Amino acid sequence: MKIKVIAVGKLKEKYTKEAVDEFLKRLGAYCTMTLVEIPAQEIKDDNLARKYMEIEGEKILGAIKPDSYVITLEISGKMLSSEDFAKKIKQLSNEGHNEIVFVIGGANGLSQAVSSRANFKLSLSSMTFTHQLVRIFLYEQIYRAFKIIHNENYHR
Repeated sequence: MKIKVIAVGKLKEKYTKEAVDEFLKRLGAYCTMTLVEIPAQEIKDDNLARKYMEIEGEKILGAIKPDSYVITLEISGKMLSSEDFAKKIKQLSNEGHNEIVFVIGGANGLSQAVSSRANFKLSLSSMTFTHQLVRIFLYEQIYRAFKIIHNENYHR
């Protein structure tokens, strides 16, 4: 299975890069992971935040293939347990989806066009987290899902 993460912004802190790299190494046994980083638009004027979000949205949509299954990370999305998340990934694989794309928006959020493109909207929490932590959480949950799917030790 191919999994692509499209994220607005870059990881800045060394510890976040190391955490993501560790999960990427572990995930190599289960899937092919790719990352597309969309440059975050620098907010110089809060009145232009919507425009910046639209610019980021166009770049996000340009990185998505028409037949990809898209899961956006949104506070208003559906919360799943780790077990249900694993079931979702297994279901998508069984349905023959070649690529699952996870989209992490920037500081401005996701444009309406990106949100509308989603096949599924996922919420990791009703709390707000930094972009960097969300990446770690997402990669860890994808790894956990594969461990659950394969009935391997890790998940408790």
